[in-house]
Amino acid sequence: MAYLTVPSPLGDLTLFEDDGKIISLDWGAVEGGEETPLLTEAARQLDDYFDGTLKEFSLPLDPAGTTFQKKVWDAMIRIPYGQTLRYGEVAHKLDSGPRAVGGACGRNPIPIIIPCHRILGSNGSLGGYSGDGGLDTKVFLLRLEGVEGV
Repeated sequence: MAYLTVPSPLGDLTLFEDDGKIISLDWGAVEGGEETPLLTEAARQLDDYFDGTLKEFSLPLDPAGTTFQKKVWDAMIRIPYGQTLRYGEVAHKLDSGPRAVGGACGRNPIPIIIPCHRILGSNGSLGGYSGDGGLDTKVFLLRLEGVEGV
Protein backbone atom coordinates (compact mmCIF):
# COMPACT_ATOMS: atom_id res chain seq x y z
CA MET A 1 0.00 0.00 0.00
CA ALA A 2 1.24 3.49 -0.87
CA TYR A 3 0.08 6.79 0.57
CA LEU A 4 0.64 10.48 0.08
CA THR A 5 -0.29 13.47 2.24
CA VAL A 6 -1.41 16.59 0.38
CA PRO A 7 -2.38 20.05 1.61
CA SER A 8 -5.93 21.32 1.07
CA PRO A 9 -8.13 24.19 2.24
CA LEU A 10 -9.52 21.70 4.78
CA GLY A 11 -6.08 20.84 6.14
CA ASP A 12 -3.83 17.93 5.25
CA LEU A 13 -5.47 14.99 3.49
CA THR A 14 -3.84 11.59 3.06
CA LEU A 15 -4.63 9.46 0.03
CA PHE A 16 -4.08 5.71 0.14
CA GLU A 17 -3.53 3.49 -2.89
CA ASP A 18 -3.51 -0.27 -3.15
CA ASP A 19 -3.12 -2.34 -6.30
CA GLY A 20 -3.46 0.70 -8.57
CA LYS A 21 -6.66 2.06 -6.99
CA ILE A 22 -7.52 4.70 -4.41
CA ILE A 23 -8.86 2.93 -1.33
CA SER A 24 -9.06 5.72 1.25
CA LEU A 25 -8.83 9.46 1.88
CA ASP A 26 -8.24 10.46 5.50
CA TRP A 27 -7.95 13.80 7.25
CA GLY A 28 -4.53 14.59 8.65
CA ALA A 29 -0.94 13.99 7.70
CA VAL A 30 0.85 10.66 7.76
CA GLU A 31 4.64 10.69 7.90
CA GLY A 32 6.52 9.22 4.99
CA GLY A 33 4.54 8.28 1.96
CA GLU A 34 5.55 8.12 -1.64
CA GLU A 35 4.55 9.69 -4.90
CA THR A 36 3.16 7.08 -7.24
CA PRO A 37 1.68 8.11 -10.59
CA LEU A 38 -1.85 7.46 -9.30
CA LEU A 39 -1.36 9.35 -6.03
CA THR A 40 0.20 12.26 -7.91
CA GLU A 41 -2.80 12.33 -10.26
CA ALA A 42 -5.23 12.12 -7.34
CA ALA A 43 -3.44 15.04 -5.65
CA ARG A 44 -3.65 17.05 -8.88
CA GLN A 45 -7.36 16.32 -9.22
CA LEU A 46 -8.00 17.34 -5.59
CA ASP A 47 -6.12 20.61 -6.19
CA ASP A 48 -8.21 21.26 -9.29
CA TYR A 49 -11.41 20.43 -7.38
CA PHE A 50 -10.55 22.88 -4.61
CA ASP A 51 -9.63 25.49 -7.25
CA GLY A 52 -13.10 25.04 -8.75
CA THR A 53 -11.86 23.76 -12.11
CA LEU A 54 -12.61 20.05 -11.67
CA LYS A 55 -16.25 18.99 -11.57
CA GLU A 56 -15.82 15.21 -11.74
CA PHE A 57 -13.03 12.99 -10.47
CA SER A 58 -11.69 10.32 -12.80
CA LEU A 59 -9.71 7.98 -10.60
CA PRO A 60 -9.83 4.21 -10.15
CA LEU A 61 -11.48 3.59 -6.78
CA ASP A 62 -11.78 0.48 -4.64
CA PRO A 63 -13.45 1.39 -1.35
CA ALA A 64 -13.83 -1.48 1.10
CA GLY A 65 -17.41 -2.02 2.19
CA THR A 66 -20.52 -4.14 2.00
CA THR A 67 -22.46 -4.63 -1.21
CA PHE A 68 -25.09 -2.17 0.03
CA GLN A 69 -22.51 0.46 1.02
CA LYS A 70 -20.93 0.20 -2.42
CA LYS A 71 -24.34 0.76 -4.03
CA VAL A 72 -24.81 3.91 -1.94
CA TRP A 73 -21.31 5.16 -2.79
CA ASP A 74 -21.95 4.49 -6.48
CA ALA A 75 -25.17 6.52 -6.22
CA MET A 76 -23.19 9.37 -4.62
CA ILE A 77 -20.71 9.44 -7.48
CA ARG A 78 -23.63 9.94 -9.88
CA ILE A 79 -24.83 13.10 -8.11
CA PRO A 80 -23.51 15.90 -10.33
CA TYR A 81 -21.20 18.59 -9.02
CA GLY A 82 -23.19 21.38 -7.38
CA GLN A 83 -26.32 19.28 -6.91
CA THR A 84 -27.70 17.39 -3.94
CA LEU A 85 -30.08 14.58 -3.12
CA ARG A 86 -31.78 13.72 0.15
CA TYR A 87 -31.08 10.53 2.07
CA GLY A 88 -34.67 9.47 1.33
CA GLU A 89 -34.27 10.02 -2.42
CA VAL A 90 -31.17 7.83 -2.52
CA ALA A 91 -32.91 5.25 -0.33
CA HIS A 92 -35.89 5.17 -2.70
CA LYS A 93 -33.59 4.56 -5.69
CA LEU A 94 -31.96 1.66 -3.82
CA ASP A 95 -35.18 0.27 -2.35
CA SER A 96 -33.84 0.90 1.13
CA GLY A 97 -34.31 3.25 4.07
CA PRO A 98 -32.83 6.71 4.73
CA ARG A 99 -31.04 5.58 7.91
CA ALA A 100 -29.26 2.79 6.04
CA VAL A 101 -28.14 5.33 3.43
CA GLY A 102 -26.95 7.63 6.22
CA GLY A 103 -24.99 4.77 7.76
CA ALA A 104 -23.28 4.07 4.44
CA CYS A 105 -22.49 7.78 4.05
CA GLY A 106 -20.84 7.78 7.47
CA ARG A 107 -18.64 4.84 6.48
CA ASN A 108 -17.50 6.29 3.14
CA PRO A 109 -13.73 5.68 3.09
CA ILE A 110 -13.06 8.12 0.22
CA PRO A 111 -14.89 11.35 1.11
CA ILE A 112 -14.77 14.32 -1.25
CA ILE A 113 -13.93 12.02 -4.19
CA ILE A 114 -17.00 9.94 -3.36
CA PRO A 115 -19.13 13.00 -2.57
CA CYS A 116 -21.14 12.07 0.52
CA HIS A 117 -21.39 15.81 1.21
CA ARG A 118 -23.96 16.01 -1.60
CA ILE A 119 -26.53 14.06 0.41
CA LEU A 120 -28.81 16.12 2.65
CA GLY A 121 -31.39 15.34 5.29
CA SER A 122 -35.12 15.73 4.94
CA ASN A 123 -36.48 19.20 4.16
CA GLY A 124 -33.00 20.25 2.99
CA SER A 125 -31.38 19.97 6.44
CA LEU A 126 -27.69 19.23 6.30
CA GLY A 127 -27.92 15.81 7.93
CA GLY A 128 -24.50 14.73 9.11
CA TYR A 129 -20.90 14.58 7.96
CA SER A 130 -18.32 12.20 9.35
CA GLY A 131 -15.24 13.96 7.98
CA ASP A 132 -12.99 16.16 10.08
CA GLY A 133 -14.77 19.41 10.85
CA GLY A 134 -18.21 17.78 10.62
CA LEU A 135 -20.96 19.99 9.24
CA ASP A 136 -18.59 22.95 8.76
CA THR A 137 -16.65 20.83 6.27
CA LYS A 138 -19.86 19.73 4.55
CA VAL A 139 -20.99 23.36 4.21
CA PHE A 140 -17.55 24.34 2.86
CA LEU A 141 -17.70 21.64 0.17
CA LEU A 142 -21.28 22.47 -0.82
CA ARG A 143 -20.49 26.19 -1.07
CA LEU A 144 -17.37 25.41 -3.07
CA GLU A 145 -19.64 23.63 -5.55
CA GLY A 146 -22.07 26.57 -5.62
CA VAL A 147 -24.95 24.90 -3.78
CA GLU A 148 -27.38 27.63 -2.72
CA GLY A 149 -28.87 28.00 0.73
CA VAL A 150 -26.26 26.23 2.85
